[in-house]
Amino acid sequence: MKDLKEAIQKGKGLIIGTQRTLKKLKMNELKKVYVSSNCPKDVLEDIGHYTKLYSIPLIKLNESNEELGIICKKPFFISVLSLQ
Repeated sequence: MKDLKEAIQKGKGLIIGTQRTLKKLKMNELKKVYVSSNCPKDVLEDIGHYTKLYSIPLIKLNESNEELGIICKKPFFISVLSLQ
């Protein structure tokens, strides 16, 4: 979570959203992937598949997608975050 908080504060290297994260995952350009506690099951399965394929850590957070949106200071819910 420390890495995530630093990326949020700096605003660099943070990828928000399922589609953008999957795109970067497929190109093996990510260091870590974070998912909310209430991330949809199908999204979690897709993300999980690619993180295992490229040995990228998948971290399941205790925060809900609503809380992640607030933490990131965004006016929308966030289920998937990743770090480049």
